[in-house]
Amino acid sequence: MSPAAVASVLDSALLGERVTVSQRSIDRFAKAHDASHYLFVPEAVVTPGDAEAVAAVFAAARAAGRRITFRSGGTSLSGQGVTDELLVDTRARFRGIRVGDEGRTVRVEPGATVRQVNQRLARHGRKLGPDPASEIACTIGGVIANNSSGMACGITQNAYRTIASLRLVLPSGTVLDTGAPDAAELLAAREPELHAGLLRLRERLLASPASVERVRQQFSMKNTMGYGLNALLDFAEPLRILEHLVVGSEGTLAFVAEAVFDTVPLLPRAATALLVLPSLREATAALPGLVATGAATIELMDATSLLVAQRAADVPAQIAALAVEGHTALLVEYQAETAEALDAALAGAAPLLDALPLATPAAFTVDAAERAALWHVRKGLYTTVAGARPSGTTALLEDIVVPVERLLPTCERLIELFAAHGYDDSVIFGHAKDGNLHFMLGERFDDPAQLARYERFTEDLVQLVLEQGGSLKAEHGTGRIMAPFVRRQYGDELYAIMREVKRLFDPSGLLNPGVVLSDEPDSYLRNLKLVPTVEAEVDRCVECGYCEPTCPSTDLTLTPRQRIALRRDIASAEAAGDTALAAELRDDYEYDGEQTCAVDGLCAIACPVDINTGDLVRRLRAERRNPVLNAGWSAAASAWGPVTRLGGAALTVANALPAALPKAATTVGRALLGRDTVPEYDGGLPRGGAKRPQPGGDPTTAEAVFFAACIGTMFGPEPGGIGATSALIELAERAGVGLVVPEGIGSLCCGTPWKSKGYLDGYRAMTERVLPALLAASDGGRLPIVCDAASCTEGLETMQHLAAVAGREAPALHFVDATQFAAERILPRLEVTAPVGRVAVHHTCSTTALGAGGAIDRIAHAVAAEVVLPDDWSCCAFAGDRGLLHPELSASATAREAAEVIAADADWHVSANRTCEIGMTRATGRPYRHLLELLEAATRP
Repeated sequence: MSPAAVASVLDSALLGERVTVSQRSIDRFAKAHDASHYLFVPEAVVTPGDAEAVAAVFAAARAAGRRITFRSGGTSLSGQGVTDELLVDTRARFRGIRVGDEGRTVRVEPGATVRQVNQRLARHGRKLGPDPASEIACTIGGVIANNSSGMACGITQNAYRTIASLRLVLPSGTVLDTGAPDAAELLAAREPELHAGLLRLRERLLASPASVERVRQQFSMKNTMGYGLNALLDFAEPLRILEHLVVGSEGTLAFVAEAVFDTVPLLPRAATALLVLPSLREATAALPGLVATGAATIELMDATSLLVAQRAADVPAQIAALAVEGHTALLVEYQAETAEALDAALAGAAPLLDALPLATPAAFTVDAAERAALWHVRKGLYTTVAGARPSGTTALLEDIVVPVERLLPTCERLIELFAAHGYDDSVIFGHAKDGNLHFMLGERFDDPAQLARYERFTEDLVQLVLEQGGSLKAEHGTGRIMAPFVRRQYGDELYAIMREVKRLFDPSGLLNPGVVLSDEPDSYLRNLKLVPTVEAEVDRCVECGYCEPTCPSTDLTLTPRQRIALRRDIASAEAAGDTALAAELRDDYEYDGEQTCAVDGLCAIACPVDINTGDLVRRLRAERRNPVLNAGWSAAASAWGPVTRLGGAALTVANALPAALPKAATTVGRALLGRDTVPEYDGGLPRGGAKRPQPGGDPTTAEAVFFAACIGTMFGPEPGGIGATSALIELAERAGVGLVVPEGIGSLCCGTPWKSKGYLDGYRAMTERVLPALLAASDGGRLPIVCDAASCTEGLETMQHLAAVAGREAPALHFVDATQFAAERILPRLEVTAPVGRVAVHHTCSTTALGAGGAIDRIAHAVAAEVVLPDDWSCCAFAGDRGLLHPELSASATAREAAEVIAADADWHVSANRTCEIGMTRATGRPYRHLLELLEAATRP
């Protein structure tokens, strides 16, 4: 059935006003991609607004004869979040987080990420029990659906153990809050067959001692294969059985509209060490003793892992100097609430640690940087292997568990299987104290020979794990990848009980077909994701989705993962001869993929394989550039001083006119020349700014070169403000800090306007002017160069880097943002004379990339009694003029942060970049100024 036909058969009267349906190809293909190696393109994407709307979707889908699958964060690895029927987006409108009982509980909707929840809990000294490695992007819906665990929580603090109650929508449409006082009675009254059936299944299981023993054994370790039949043993009441069967059911039994978790203490003290042992045998032999000492995490890395780690430029000396010959490392960490408790834990473990046959000396460190470096080794394994895989291959991150005492033979046999099947560089790592192993395979599913190899390997893997008494999935969920093997793991009787669980909950098979249970032995080999080679900038993308929560266009158009995946879809359509689809995707991609990308680089910070999707978008813009506009921007580069002054003067004139006049003029211009060419004027824009400071200063006594950003000339300060440039000059004089202003400053620019738009001729011309000028002003690079706009500081760093990459002479210049310079050189020399009450701080994407957040917070705390750092912080997406070209992008990006800022009712609102200040002022209706303006006002004599 075509997407349009599907949309037409979904009864709008049944759906109601709180449900939207999209059948645009670009939306369907964008949502088709998750972190798994499966690809199903949905017929339509359905977005409900609340639990009752989900019930309406159930009714409409059932009436239309369609089946549905839920999709939230898209980080699942086993294929449980994809479908070729109706895909229900449960992230867009389900992001509520409410902390209760001083952090001991938290009520969360399925679209909130683990990191977002933990940020709110941290101020109470609490956190969620589940600690998945994908916490930056995985959502609560997936945590519950997959019974997520992680490095530390084991099976005692996973989702199953820490759920207090769930608000569910059952396939029948019944909405049930298991925490409500009358929930048990409501279940019995509205779902009598389900209520009675769960009791029957419990009795059936208890009647078979062998089955009880098998369930106990299977769930004594991490286990996400099939349904959690341990719920039939752990609970006697149908309500609690139902509640806990839903955990780990991967969206096949019910929709979780809201969950209440019991949280766990956040242990702020930690000590970490990398223990390198001569072999797997010695490493696994050490595990029982280490577990007994109370180690919070014990991460195993095999010999291949260590060889891969040695490739990294920042590998710790302990590993770099090792001649790896079968060595195995254990990354061990102890955690405690106080320093004294941590010392006691380490003292208790010392006798065991001293007795270990370590291959290299090791010592526990509490230093944050040193601990981060050790964890980088473990977490960097995936990055290194995935990033180095051949273009066109699909990355599969596998996940198994065996009893800890069977870890050694399992690892040894796995290594043999890698060799037998020709999987080179397949590292083994994982949560050793739980017997939980991960490894990655790279496969080309468009090659029949490699597909057959994968099938043979899977059969050998299944046999190995089951022989060792393990589970084929520990953390990642059964999904599609292991659904055909559930019967083999549990046997016919327990499989039959699982089938009955599915029938009781979902008798019509409405929810997520093909996931968790499958009687088709080769179903795991169907709809495998092919990864065509597209662009060098993004070919190594594994579609993990870590980039999505930080992307400012997430709620408007596309995410970085989707921008990359759609390039692959276009290539696949062209290769298949589907020119109509390729053309449709290309047409919509111009706005969704290119024009609404802020190219802010936050995706690169989150990406495990270091992809900046903005690099791709900038190149696409360069390929699409208008020759006339390119010539105009090249001319502007040669006369940048007059251009910026003219732009500022135009804003001053416009500001003096009734706002309707310049707005009407830009509206006409946008209609004639395009929305991506002519900015939109609104009355909230400031007047033009002042000319940049005159060149001068004594380099022999100066402490820095001051590169005043040209955006201060284009955009003046907020009414009553003095602007960042004047603030820095005043602060430097007040603190006795000498500055040098370079010759020709009026014609210099960081180049970001040209680079972001793809006008590379002008960018090269500006580079050839700026870098020599700054080399001369900085006394050959001796003085740091300070810029008063964070995006321009980052732009100067990028300019120097790209010049070096291009083989041009690139001087060794040191760029420092004004916020960092002020925190280090100016703030210590000043006295705060007029502190303020509450200040709201907006970090920018550039201050994040520059690592300036700490300096900003330090200044804010020095001058304010209270500092508000919004939990829902995001890049404002103003992105130079992007917020003027596409104001809807900035409005979408700032909506959640703006609501939080307005509620905070701060005395001052500050940021570190003039265009970001304009964007946040527009979003909140509160005047945002540069942080240095606040520092200047608070330290006046």
